[in-house]
Amino acid sequence: MTMLASGSFDVKLAPQPHDDDDGTRGRLSIEKQYQGDLEATAKGQMLTGLTDVKNSAGYVAIERVTGSLKGRRGGFLLQHSGTMTRGQQQLTVTIVPDSGSGELKGIAGQMTITIESGAHRYELTYSLPEEPSAG
Repeated sequence: MTMLASGSFDVKLAPQPHDDDDGTRGRLSIEKQYQGDLEATAKGQMLTGLTDVKNSAGYVAIERVTGSLKGRRGGFLLQHSGTMTRGQQQLTVTIVPDSGSGELKGIAGQMTITIESGAHRYELTYSLPEEPSAG
């Protein structure tokens, strides 16, 4: 059964040292605090690729989310793949298969991120194995 979780999150990005000599690539650390149906923290790494064309770029990232999802405690990995073509954004955020732990073992799904007036929101469409019945 597919379920939906939603809420907001705060994010801090910090540039990290890297070996780019032409200024087209970057590396950043990610720290997030999720609120709402997902009460969790996340840490990760982002790689960016910039172009000479304004508002065209790409990024990939992996973040480890740890906390609770609608009361089920555990964690999982999120994989980001984003591009921007002259301001038109395309972003895919997927739960890495078999990355769930604790009560989130077996989780699968996708996250949609929206940013409006500087506020970050998420919708997580996911599935989990049914909880074993007591007896």
